[in-house]
Amino acid sequence: MENKEFKYNGTFQLEKGGQINGIKIAYTTFGNFKPQESKVIWICHALTANSEACVWWEGLVGKGKLFDPDKYFIICANILGSCYGTTGPLEINSDTGEPWYLDFPEITIRDMVGVHEILRTHLGIDKIYTCIGGSLGGQQAVEWAIINPGLIENLILLATNAVHSPWGIAFNEAQRMAIKADNTWTDKSPFAGIEGLKAARAIALLSYRNYNTYKHSQSEDSDDKLDDFRAISYQNYQGEKLVKRFSCHSYWHLSKAMDCHNVGRGRGGVAQALSKIKSKTLAIGIKTDVLFPVSEQILLADHIPGAQYSEIESLYGHDGFLIETVKISEAIEGFFKGNRQVNSSIS
Repeated sequence: MENKEFKYNGTFQLEKGGQINGIKIAYTTFGNFKPQESKVIWICHALTANSEACVWWEGLVGKGKLFDPDKYFIICANILGSCYGTTGPLEINSDTGEPWYLDFPEITIRDMVGVHEILRTHLGIDKIYTCIGGSLGGQQAVEWAIINPGLIENLILLATNAVHSPWGIAFNEAQRMAIKADNTWTDKSPFAGIEGLKAARAIALLSYRNYNTYKHSQSEDSDDKLDDFRAISYQNYQGEKLVKRFSCHSYWHLSKAMDCHNVGRGRGGVAQALSKIKSKTLAIGIKTDVLFPVSEQILLADHIPGAQYSEIESLYGHDGFLIETVKISEAIEGFFKGNRQVNSSIS
């Protein structure tokens, strides 16, 4: 694993208007790239992840795993707006010499893909054998396959969608309301909004998991307990864990970018946009996902030409796309071997 950085000195125009003068892109590679020879795996990460895919997706990425650096050149780039090295709210605005914080411009998923394109061109990658992403990562992957239809040979979309739903937007807004309720969140400080971000993470976790997840993992052993319940400790623990590694400013901007995800924007609608994809595509749904229900992955498979759909059973809801790596590997291996998987279910 090699952590790297590329500095783009040009002016990057944003979809919502405005621009960023100069962009720093943090990325991680696994394996050796040989032009015209290497099969490139490009991993698009989700909301609060970073470019070190072999850490947060260790069941899929690494020696002896599905995506083995001995067989592939694997790359994951930190997204625009994050706080893990790529230009975002905590980075210095070259126009002012000060951190952006809440002055960071509004961005979209298409802007994230535009930054991926800058890095891809810099690295001399002309073909991506497989582009894969889950959740916000899948939103990037499907956008990329539309923006550059000849680039990606295999497209794998997990627990994601073509349009962010009113349900998903409502969850995001509830989290932003929690951040805004923290009167420090507008402070020009990397530590702004910590208590609000803790509450936001607790709200988010309810959408990442489901009723049965909590019943299985947070039920009490005693009928006599009156307070200090396991579920309470768990929510607080998850909030504390996130604020040690993430920024409320990035959380704010990235959740707003998710809200406006719509592949049909300016393209004549969702069906017409998805029909432009030329990649061999597998959409994977998680049966218990309440945030990105399987109907959204079925829609992708129904409208992307020749796409396949596979469904995974999981106790973990939306987070199953990070946890159920054995089942995901099985689905992808079958896809690579040419097995038809439409409406297949992996328990």
